[in-house]
Amino acid sequence: MKVLLIGSGGREHAMAWVLSQSPHCDTLYIAPGNPGTQACGVNVALNVLDFEKVLEFIEKKGIRLTVVGPEQPLVAGISDFLQEKGHSVFGPSTIAAQLEGSKQFAKDFMERHNIPTAAYKVFSGDYFTEALEYVDARNEYPVVLKADGLAGGKGVLIPENREELLAGMEQLCKGTLQAAAQTMILEEFMPGEEASVFALCDGEHFEIIGTAQDHKRQLDGDQGPNTGGMGAYSPSPLLQKDMLQMVSEQIIAPTVEGMAAEGNPYKGFLYVGLMITPEGPKVVEFNCRFGDPECQVIIPRLRSDLLTHLVQSTKGALQNEAILFDDQYRTTVVLVSGGYPLSYQTGFPIFGIEKIQQTDAFQIFHAGTKQYQGQLCTSGGRVLNVVGTGKTLYESISMAYKGLESISFENMFYRKDIGAKGLNHVS
Repeated sequence: MKVLLIGSGGREHAMAWVLSQSPHCDTLYIAPGNPGTQACGVNVALNVLDFEKVLEFIEKKGIRLTVVGPEQPLVAGISDFLQEKGHSVFGPSTIAAQLEGSKQFAKDFMERHNIPTAAYKVFSGDYFTEALEYVDARNEYPVVLKADGLAGGKGVLIPENREELLAGMEQLCKGTLQAAAQTMILEEFMPGEEASVFALCDGEHFEIIGTAQDHKRQLDGDQGPNTGGMGAYSPSPLLQKDMLQMVSEQIIAPTVEGMAAEGNPYKGFLYVGLMITPEGPKVVEFNCRFGDPECQVIIPRLRSDLLTHLVQSTKGALQNEAILFDDQYRTTVVLVSGGYPLSYQTGFPIFGIEKIQQTDAFQIFHAGTKQYQGQLCTSGGRVLNVVGTGKTLYESISMAYKGLESISFENMFYRKDIGAKGLNHVS
């Protein structure tokens, strides 16, 4: 079949890489793609939020399945639009995607269906005074401050005191996050360690498609501001068989069943961000797509055919074929532009990638790159994902860091401790 993959980041490069290997994939188009995806298929210069143009391309090329990678077009309704036009699309509906598109929607949904998560309160409009009074009355720090809408992984702050709370609310209400923060959620801080579970859903059934641990903070030791992700590894040793069973029964199953019961069956990838607390696993957040950079460490472990699984998801037939993985660990270190996630410059030449691409132990997935006059250059905050493979977590970490040694660009930055906390949970 001919397949259209929507997106341009590291997640989409990883998905393009594996979809292009499917025996069922005739031609893979990636819109708009990046310099890395060019080796996997045909990049197409489409504005993916212009649904009419996307539809025109699908009908012109005879696309059999459209796979939506990023959250923006999903929340904007691309799945509903294409399905109404009679085309098969992988990704949740507009309303189902609100599990990510609105933190309030997700929190209220979890409350209705008794899904374990942090206690919360919602504030809207001119909420400074009301929110401050609420926190002052509780006098419990740290507190978690979340913008309700999509914020590219940068809409969560964890103030440690009243001064930081005021600064955080000011930060959310101004600049690029202003639209996302018209409504704000205050949550209790949950002690524990984070991990992520990914489920493939068909509206009624689900299958686990991997576990990982992301590293959101900018700096070593989980310090600095939240980012879209500075690195990840898979599988997560925090999510052994018993814990994964608990997550499946107490969180994922009630989510899939609850969405169906409310008339919004969930079809697509469901990202469940967890905090493993002393009371058990609790939901930090839902995402309506594969994580980034978690996708880059889960997808290479897949040994069954991803395209088959995606088609089955769209048809409500997930239970027909098992999802299989290898027994290797993967770790990715994200190379970012200095200053990310705040102010940073782009357009710098990137050197050394060709040396890694000749080595089986490493993989490179492009995130924020572009070709300029024949030279690969930086074009975003997160630039490249270097993935290392190993029989142990330690070996995969070592391989990832060894792999990035040959890469350089001006102001290149990366964390030096990706995967280190995972080593505390493996023998």
